[in-house]
Order: sequence, then structure tokens, then C-alpha cells
Amino acid sequence: MHLPIREEKVFKDPVHNYIHVQDDIIWRLINTPEFQRLRRIRQLGTSFLTFHGAEHSRFSHSLGVYEITRRIISQFERSGYSDWPKEERLLTLCAALLHDLGHGPFSHSIEETFHMNHEDWTCRIILGDTCVNEILQEVDSDFPAKVASVIDKTYKKPIVINLVTSPLDADRMDYLLRDAYYTGVNYGTIDIDRILRMLRPYRDRIVVKESGMHAVEDYLMSRYQMYWQVYFHPVTRSSEIILRKIFKRAKELYHGGYAFKFMVDPLPALFDGNPTVSQYLRLDEALIQTSFLQWTMEADEILSDLCGRFMHRRLYKYVEIDNIDMETIDRIRLAFQEAGLNPKYDFEIDYPTDLPYDVFHSGSPESNKQILLLDRHERVREISEVSDIVRSISGIHRGRYLLYFPEEKIMDVLHTLPIDIADMFRQSE
Repeated sequence: MHLPIREEKVFKDPVHNYIHVQDDIIWRLINTPEFQRLRRIRQLGTSFLTFHGAEHSRFSHSLGVYEITRRIISQFERSGYSDWPKEERLLTLCAALLHDLGHGPFSHSIEETFHMNHEDWTCRIILGDTCVNEILQEVDSDFPAKVASVIDKTYKKPIVINLVTSPLDADRMDYLLRDAYYTGVNYGTIDIDRILRMLRPYRDRIVVKESGMHAVEDYLMSRYQMYWQVYFHPVTRSSEIILRKIFKRAKELYHGGYAFKFMVDPLPALFDGNPTVSQYLRLDEALIQTSFLQWTMEADEILSDLCGRFMHRRLYKYVEIDNIDMETIDRIRLAFQEAGLNPKYDFEIDYPTDLPYDVFHSGSPESNKQILLLDRHERVREISEVSDIVRSISGIHRGRYLLYFPEEKIMDVLHTLPIDIADMFRQSE
């Protein structure tokens, strides 16, 4: 049975000022080992190597998402909106709090290398033999499954999913504000108070009162700027590339029977691709970085070099090019190989793309991914139909090609490379 907390708990937060916990279940979920593990997972992965302040955790972000969701629901309940299903309050708050529970260390890099999905792991943790599951079971035997269905977007009421996952959800609003604060940039400073005041529950969807359109435009512009100035920063991309190559090389060596000087559980299970929930929950950034530090002393020169680069911030340099074709890429790889380099580990092409906002297409089954405006006549329109600004930033934004490489290795063999390829890499000098 759901009970209110005896005395409201308050977290002091640099972004939201205060985070209020008013339910015993929420307080106990926060204090589970599974949720506390998020203190040891950085929110922005390797961005701390570019923006030194970006040391904030998934823990603080998850609390922030919970707080924004709590504020929205409180506003709906105070205003007495009949379209908000009051009985879904606790479910929505639990899903908001736990939405990132399955993130692994250096989240997206480890997901890409080991073909994992943090949402799948979130659901496995919620449904598994965990303290989180035990607490959720106290509400109702099928409550953990309901929370998981909100996370995997299959819950029967779209309005609940909307608050946790949508183009204008509590998750995005918190990470824009929080990431901007900790990286020291101004792009993510959205007017969240104005946005929250303009949100309305309407026919099983969250909509925005049309007079709040300009605050939403600001929000979308902030997201656009944050992606290109922070999330896709070329130095951060360099550190992510090295991180992925470390995981790739370690996995390759493991399956090749290499005898590691240092190997701790649960890394073998990760390399085998079948960690249990218990093993997965032991993975955090402290364990991974300890492994990397030890691997700087491994006999395998590739792994040792990559780990040293990551741990001591000796990142790959990069050159920008407007365009490149497969024939040129193949020529570069061949030239590297002939010069005694390893093109698999000494060369990478990055081509970042982003979808700032997916404009409305009539009859699209993806209408739950749109931001809807509600006018004074209770007509609902998709925001890009009304806003010139949103239309102008919609569609896929593609960056330039970035060629990453270990500069000192390339400079040593530059004179042996074909002239046109050598000229390409001289841009970094």
C-alpha cells in the first residue's frame, strides 16, 4: 500500500534549488543499492575531458527528472484538470525517478560496443531480483511491470509516457539545464518555469498552451545549440572514439585467449555478452577506470596505448573535411597499413548528425513524438505548423566529416604517405 512519508525529505539541488520527496516509496527507492549506483555513473560520459566541470552523475539527473515530473503533476492536480488521471501519479513519479537505472559506465560507448540498450537494462533491473523490485511490489504485485511498461513506452496511457519520454519531457528539460550548468555554457538555460506553467493534460496527451510557444522555441533552440556545442564537441568525440576502441580491443583480446594481467568480474561476462542483472549492477565507472589504469601496463601495445591515452588525456587529433568518399577512405587505410600503422585503431571517421525536432507529417504514426499547441478555441496544432523558428531548425542537421588519428604516429610517417593524403593530415599541424 502506498503511504505518504512521515516528514518531507528535501535535497538541495544547484539546478532546481530544492527537490521534494513526499512519498515513502520514492524515498526508499532512492536509497536502494541499484539507484545509489547511479552516483558512480557520469551523466555526460567522457565530456569531463572537455568541460572539466561535467562531473555530475546520473543520480542527480534522475532526481531532477523526478522533481520536474512532480512539479508538473502537482500543477495539474492543483488546477483540477479532468484529463489528468490522478491514480497514475505514483506510477509516473516512479518511472521518472528510475528511467535511467540501466545506464552502464560511459553509457553510450559501452552500449554501442556490446550491443546493449540502457532502457532494456532498466526494465530488467526493475523486474529482476532487486531491492527496487521488492519495494515496487509493495504497491501492487503488477506495479513493477507497469513501471517497466512506461520505460519501454508500451503502457496503456500515453499521457504517462509523455511526461517521461517525449520531445518536451522532464528528462530533456532536466538534462539541458543540468548539463549547461555543469559545463559552464549558457545554451541550455531554458525558461523552465514558463514551460511548466503552459503544459496541459488534454485527451491523453501533454500539450502546450499556445501562449507558451516562444518558451518552447527557446527550449528547442537550446537543445540544438547544446548538441553541437557540447554533446558533439569534437574533443569529446575524440575521447569517445578512444573509449570505444579500448572496449573493442579488450573484447577482441579476451575472445582471442589473451592472458590479461588484470581482469576482474564482471568484465568476462560483459565480454561474453551475457551478464546477469547482479553482474551488470557491479559495473560502474570506478571499476572501468581502474581496469584501464591497470591495462596501461598490459603487454598488448594497442590496448596499453589506448588506455594510456584515455587515462592521461592524450586524445586523438582531428581534421575537418567537407566531404569524403569510400574510395578515399580505403586509400587512407591502405596507406596507413603500408606505413606500418594499424588503420583499425589509428584512424576513425566521425560524422555527427542530430534531429533537433521531427516536424509533423499528416497521418504519421509518430504523432506521439510531436509537440502540440492548444489554442484558445481548443484546437490542437503541431508546433512546426505555427512556428517559423521550429521549421527552420527541423530536419537532420549534419556536421562535417572529422578524421581522427594519433598525431605523433602520423607525423612520424607523414613523408611516406601519398601527397594528397599527407596534405589532408597536415591541416592538424
